[in-house]
Amino acid sequence: MSAEPCRLLYVDDEPSYCRLFSRSMEDDERFQVMTATSGREAVELLREFPADVVLTDLLMPQMDGLELLDEIRRTHPDIFVLILTGVDSADKAVKAMRAGAYDYILKPLDMALLLKQLEKIIHHKQVLQASLDGDGASFCLSSMVGRDKTMLELFDKVQQVARTDATVLISGESGTGKELIAEAIHLGSRRKAKPFVRVNCAALTDSLINAALFGHEKGAFTGATERKAGFFESASGGTIFLDEIGDIPIQTQVALLRILELGCFQRVGGTETIKVDTRVICATNKDLTLAMENKEFREDLYYRINVVSLTVPPLRARKPDIPLLVSFFLERSCEKTGKQIAGVSDAAMAILCQYPWPGNVRQLANVVERMVVFCRKRHILPEHLPAEVLPGAENDFMLTLHDSSLAAAEELLVRTVLEEKSWHLTQAAQALGISRGTLYSKMVRYGIAKPY
Repeated sequence: MSAEPCRLLYVDDEPSYCRLFSRSMEDDERFQVMTATSGREAVELLREFPADVVLTDLLMPQMDGLELLDEIRRTHPDIFVLILTGVDSADKAVKAMRAGAYDYILKPLDMALLLKQLEKIIHHKQVLQASLDGDGASFCLSSMVGRDKTMLELFDKVQQVARTDATVLISGESGTGKELIAEAIHLGSRRKAKPFVRVNCAALTDSLINAALFGHEKGAFTGATERKAGFFESASGGTIFLDEIGDIPIQTQVALLRILELGCFQRVGGTETIKVDTRVICATNKDLTLAMENKEFREDLYYRINVVSLTVPPLRARKPDIPLLVSFFLERSCEKTGKQIAGVSDAAMAILCQYPWPGNVRQLANVVERMVVFCRKRHILPEHLPAEVLPGAENDFMLTLHDSSLAAAEELLVRTVLEEKSWHLTQAAQALGISRGTLYSKMVRYGIAKPY
């Protein structure tokens, strides 16, 4: 619990409810309460009273709870909003949550339930503060930005698992920030002073992956002119992050299982058993349960790597975070380019918030950087947005994908982007939000070859 009182602003067009709420909270020193009887009054009060939490009735004249929520999101994105509603308006409350409200509570208020919600918000504020201001002493998520409820819960889990040595499996679509989560776990662990070794399993060919992971002896294969340590030896004492774990071949899965069970392995071409103390964090954008059914992934290995399971939501599932992410990437891109851009216009932001972001946060970061490069004005305007995010730009493509299998859809997406980028692999990989090695692996998988 924070040492300073949590500042609450209660908004209801019924003055009697405001007085009742104030009296109910007056003996609780954990909270400082102000009230407003309209959305407009609440907006004015927030200029002088920096609330931590706004509790607002949903149905009010002139400015209702949804409009107040929208105004708070635009002007005070750090404030948590709780929607108060009757049973007959619960569907509108769910709409408010999709628009960025933290949660909703049914009226008449159950004070015990409300206090539990407020305690949860205070805890999430502490987690968020640690993620933004962490000095590395206990926890750091400075590159992850998000205030959506699902992200706050994820940050909380990351903070807890960081204190352990448990093996972690991070699931999520490409571009959602799985590597940042893995790095945060490492930086929050007792191993933070030791190496954090990143391995993109999809970028390693079947013939070289064992040597890359476990090292090799001199003469083990053509070109092995000297003994070389692998990634696991390099990460000894620290953490190894195996990205795209679902792409490793079966024979490598057997060796990986041995490391997880016994903490030892042998270099390729060697007989010496080498012991390592390395924490393993894995990530995948695949459905590993389906891969197990298809005999592409070992069931025993799955349960070994899935001791702690974390799921990073796609950006389309946390759209209220888009303005925060845009501001974060805008500031970073301006720093990099030396430009001074004040912000993004409301019209441009509305378009960015409506786009489905198939490439997730990585795609958003690339789009913001591109806008900054070409913007010559004080603000980002709709004219600075790339064609791919403009309304209707994705319609033709999505119609083509309708009723296709996931693999067919991915193949079509890869082919389309390669053609748009004139088969420049690096540019295509950046547009897709994946590494060049991952793009090459997908081209091999789908038999995609440059036509000239």
